[in-house]
Amino acid sequence: MGSFLSKAKSPKSPTPEKASMSPLAFTHHAGAQTEFKPPLIANENAFLGDVATSTDATAPISAGFYRLEKGTPLVYEYTYHEMKIIVDGEFDISDETGQKVHAVKGDVFYFPKGSKITFTTETFGLGFFVGQRKV
Repeated sequence: MGSFLSKAKSPKSPTPEKASMSPLAFTHHAGAQTEFKPPLIANENAFLGDVATSTDATAPISAGFYRLEKGTPLVYEYTYHEMKIIVDGEFDISDETGQKVHAVKGDVFYFPKGSKITFTTETFGLGFFVGQRKV
């Protein structure tokens, strides 16, 4: 006859929840930077599409590509936090504070929730983004 504590599993024994969990496989999107064609989202020249999204209800994330071609500037107000890396081409990126950057391949940006960002380009730009938002 033992107490509750004597029936507890040792730290080396897996808990029933962990013991029954299956391993999770990763997802691979081969050639996505060159093969994925995001759909038109605004004006005649702004394209965006999610490539991958999480299923985590408490901290969702979405990732994909944003392409802008020469033409109408895109003004976007972020309702979530986003990170973006420029993977090809160039953008001129500005905000309401007066900050302006000529962005090129390799540049990384953080756009905080609530920021209002203007994207424009004289040629084209392609960015990979990760945003803290649901689909």
